[in-house]
Amino acid sequence: MNNLIGVININKEKGFTSHDVVNIVRKTLGKVKTGHTGTLDPDACGVLPICIGKATKIADYIASDVKEYKAELLLGISTNTQDITGEILRKSDVNINIDDIKSVIMGFKGGYYQIPPMYSAVKINGRKMYELARKGEEIERKKRFIKIFDINIDEFISANRIVFTVLCSKGTYIRTLCNDIGEKLSCGGCMASLVRTRAGQFYINDSIKIEDFKQIVSVGKINEILKPIDRVLSGYPKVNVFESGNKYLYNGNRLSINFMDKKDFIENEKILVYDYQGRIIGIYQFFGSFIKPLTMLI
Repeated sequence: MNNLIGVININKEKGFTSHDVVNIVRKTLGKVKTGHTGTLDPDACGVLPICIGKATKIADYIASDVKEYKAELLLGISTNTQDITGEILRKSDVNINIDDIKSVIMGFKGGYYQIPPMYSAVKINGRKMYELARKGEEIERKKRFIKIFDINIDEFISANRIVFTVLCSKGTYIRTLCNDIGEKLSCGGCMASLVRTRAGQFYINDSIKIEDFKQIVSVGKINEILKPIDRVLSGYPKVNVFESGNKYLYNGNRLSINFMDKKDFIENEKILVYDYQGRIIGIYQFFGSFIKPLTMLI
């Protein structure tokens, strides 16, 4: 199976790390090159696209796309990890009007500066912060600008347990969002559960669990769940290069627009480039009179 290329939409279950899933997929497929597109905590579940073969080259493109999560917020409890698994730092009574809770949650829609939690995989001077946190070290973290494109309250389970869905940018920590909502309400808060329901073009309704993946591979139907690179990147504009431009194309050179069948792109726009036979070559950037390769896929 070493010639497999594409992305598999895995539904990661609780208890598995993202690295566990990558290793299982690699072992099941016969040690082909694999990689995930954005870590999910062991206690979180949901969409985890796994790139296979040359598709590992587009992992960063998938990771940088929008994410959607369904989270349960527990008000009145603050923890050191910002989720329910952590050490409780503070408990408070929650006597807050539902309309006030709604107003605060909805107020996070838009952009804001978020401080990554200490228990995260963000690296400081080459060391992951959770490694420092486990040793009891607390260090200053830089704020990062993230975007909440949409946020909706799904259910008030009780006075202090709320389920909400959020559509957000890369780098958003939902644990931190829950913590920040709690701080804004002056009662504290943490994340009780998390499901990633979307990662770019991958949705939970189309995802498969690890055991189902193994079964599909065992009966030789892997291609039925392997999404080709150009379908994964279907939102990118496409262009074909004339046969006369092939020698420049395959050498990874920048290419004049005179060799292309389309020229009406936006400056700095990323485009998918194909050769004259319709074979995908790479992701390029448009610079007016020429295109320049960003990621070669051959």
